[in-house]
Amino acid sequence: MQNQIIELRKVARALPQSSGVYLMKDRLGRVIYVGKAKNLRRRVGSYFQGSRRFVKSQPKIAAMVEMVREVSAHQTDTETEALLLEGKLIKEYKPKYNTLFTDDKQFMLVRVDLQNDLPRFRLCRNRKSDGACYYGPFVQPHFIRTTLSEMRKNFGILLADAKPVRLCDGRVRLYDDARAEIFAKHNETTVEEYRERVERARFFLEGKAKGWLEELRREMQVRAEKMDFERAAQLRDITDSMAKTIEKARRFTRHWSEGRGRPGDEMTNLQESLGLEHPPCSIECFDVSHVSGTFVVASMVKFLSGKPHKRGYLRFKIRGFEGNDDFRAMEEIIGRRYGRLLRENSRFPDLVVVDGGAAQVTAAALAFESLGCRPPPLIGLAKREETIFFPDGRAELKLGRRDPGLRLLQRVRNEAHRFANKFNADLRSKKIRESILDDFPGLGKIRKKALLEHFGSIGKLKKAEERELREVEGIGPMIASRLKLFLADGKIRP
Repeated sequence: MQNQIIELRKVARALPQSSGVYLMKDRLGRVIYVGKAKNLRRRVGSYFQGSRRFVKSQPKIAAMVEMVREVSAHQTDTETEALLLEGKLIKEYKPKYNTLFTDDKQFMLVRVDLQNDLPRFRLCRNRKSDGACYYGPFVQPHFIRTTLSEMRKNFGILLADAKPVRLCDGRVRLYDDARAEIFAKHNETTVEEYRERVERARFFLEGKAKGWLEELRREMQVRAEKMDFERAAQLRDITDSMAKTIEKARRFTRHWSEGRGRPGDEMTNLQESLGLEHPPCSIECFDVSHVSGTFVVASMVKFLSGKPHKRGYLRFKIRGFEGNDDFRAMEEIIGRRYGRLLRENSRFPDLVVVDGGAAQVTAAALAFESLGCRPPPLIGLAKREETIFFPDGRAELKLGRRDPGLRLLQRVRNEAHRFANKFNADLRSKKIRESILDDFPGLGKIRKKALLEHFGSIGKLKKAEERELREVEGIGPMIASRLKLFLADGKIRP
């Protein structure tokens, strides 16, 4: 164990001193804990220090650290992004030791339903593809609630609780008269004028208009000079909330547009960069995974309109050969996938992506040639320089790091890599679980089969009492006693 701690310390020292998310894995490669950090190097390193005071004071964390065999990390630009990524990864992996993390109920968004004549500003928890505009997320709901309340007073906008009434002259009464008295804008207005209010409010939420915020700060100063400390304190709390709100909204909106982009824009950009006839609405991507030539598997992920279509994912075990040959493996899985689509007379995707460079693309092209069919648009994406390779003799292509089309390709490729690695890890875990009885001498196939059939799994077998082991045909008292000890610590007793 001490040697393992030393190795993990080395891993921690190599991590960046920036915000991000770290994953703790056990000996089977399973993620057992996901955590976020303001400083990845310092946080991860704290688990494996000599004293480890905070670890020893918490039995759950101490037990987890004993199981850790591998640590990986994802760097983020901000702590907010780290918090969001942490939640996403916890939902994906469901780690054993993340018992305190709740779902995304703590994250609030502001939704503006622009498709309506009278758009309202509502708080919600999930972003949908419904034509609305979203701002956030906001980790501390109090800030955004305070901000929306002040925005209603200043901009004269509708919130979720409003019940506007259409008047006979075509105008709209936004609120009842009693409520309207506290607002800065007219209560009765036209749809066109109200839409202008909405645009000004959205402009403020995007962090582009801070004049109103400065006015409130000046008023706060005046109130304080007049010794109206109660109102000055109220204005201080309001301006603090508003400043935090628009700063978080601005940062997240920038990250979303530059990092993710809108699916339509990404696909259009990719169409132009790759010279495609139309935007690639359907993309299929392949990756091969193995461990030193063993457990060779592959994955295919499918994206529709820029989003994962998980029902279309496929996993492959390599059948045609044994050993480490990524190119033959790629040729095999491409042939199997599109040979089946040919037999079913099904449509090919708009774009096929393989994880790798020129050799992998050539292997994929050979598969289509063997099938006797014209391939769909086909490219390879090599990770080191994010270089795009073509099978038709075109020069390799490097897009800008912030190019929306490249960001889409990276998401697709990374998802294929994750899915292939997960399949590989699942196979290795299954093999380890199934082979543990092979290490116990004297059982043989018949008694091993009898044990597994009786208890149903290795996990239940490990929990069995010695008397329960003796109930299995062929397992006598001596074997039961030795087997119980072996399952407890993996050691053979004479």
